[in-house]
Amino acid sequence: MEQALRSLSRRAVGLPAAARSRCFVAGPTRDSQPSRSWTAAARGGDGARTFRGGLHAARGGWGSPGREASKGGRRPEGRPLPIQRTRGSEILFGVAPCSMALSQARRDLLRLFLKRSVGPQRLVTGEFVLQAAARGVPVLHVGRRELDELCEGRVHQGVCLEATPLRFKSLEEAEEPDLGDGESPNRQLLWLVLEQIQDPMNLGALLRSAYFLGVDRVVTSQRNSCPLTPTVSKASSGAMEVFDVYSTDDLRSFLKAKAAEGWEVVGTVSQSEAVENVPVISCSEFRWNKPIILVIGSEGDGLSLETQLLCQQMLVIPSGRVLHRGIESLNVSVATGILLHSICSQKLRHGD
Repeated sequence: MEQALRSLSRRAVGLPAAARSRCFVAGPTRDSQPSRSWTAAARGGDGARTFRGGLHAARGGWGSPGREASKGGRRPEGRPLPIQRTRGSEILFGVAPCSMALSQARRDLLRLFLKRSVGPQRLVTGEFVLQAAARGVPVLHVGRRELDELCEGRVHQGVCLEATPLRFKSLEEAEEPDLGDGESPNRQLLWLVLEQIQDPMNLGALLRSAYFLGVDRVVTSQRNSCPLTPTVSKASSGAMEVFDVYSTDDLRSFLKAKAAEGWEVVGTVSQSEAVENVPVISCSEFRWNKPIILVIGSEGDGLSLETQLLCQQMLVIPSGRVLHRGIESLNVSVATGILLHSICSQKLRHGD
């Protein structure tokens, strides 16, 4: 041993002092490496079961000491261990969707995943733990990368929830409103009908506006329409979790039946469009004096011609300037928000 130290000292001769000192600094041993194990503790009796610990594994396997360093001397970055989902489940992500889903009884809730956190984020985490405890939902505290993996890189805000999917409700399940007569409050019912809305971000924004502005029911066509996905729930800021959405496989028959019952079917067009035998008016000129069905068309093509011909009036949003070609229209969710506010403001003015 002494001979080896003398040999090492001779090799260090001529090196700068700092370099020589580094030759004799003791580094961490393999035994001092922290172990990466999954520790679990059940807390709170019948409350939420809380699991703490890492879900990362080294590239060589769980805690393989022989593969802790790469050829370049650096420890390879761990990658998330895939979390096995329950068959038929989906992952909600984001504070509002997960909180709303926990507060309702519309889904089967399987597991809540929370980011391990310190500081102000712990307050949000604590609220979620209490919500989960009230519903008997297991809670897992995991790292950010596990959450990224769960929601496929979307913005999760430190929260994911495994749950069964939400489905559209059938119109047969819906309770038919009594329209009454004369000055009955039900004369100012407003339903929003969506024809082939395909973008989940648009559908979520539409549901959020409809919920906020007081739409009584949302109905969507089954054909070529976006389903109720976690992305829709996130874009709706959780409104999808509390607001029933209905669907029909025969939109035109549905509109015909409602028109025969006394509803006014109102469509939408851009400024440059005209519909044969259907009057087009500004949304500011429209008067709400009977139950309304506002029909919104798809992002690219708008309302189909067959649906346009079933409308009694078409609404247009006037622009504030002369528009350049190619940007004469609004995003469908923005336009719908404007139209709904224009109609619903009449209800507010009438004190209903």
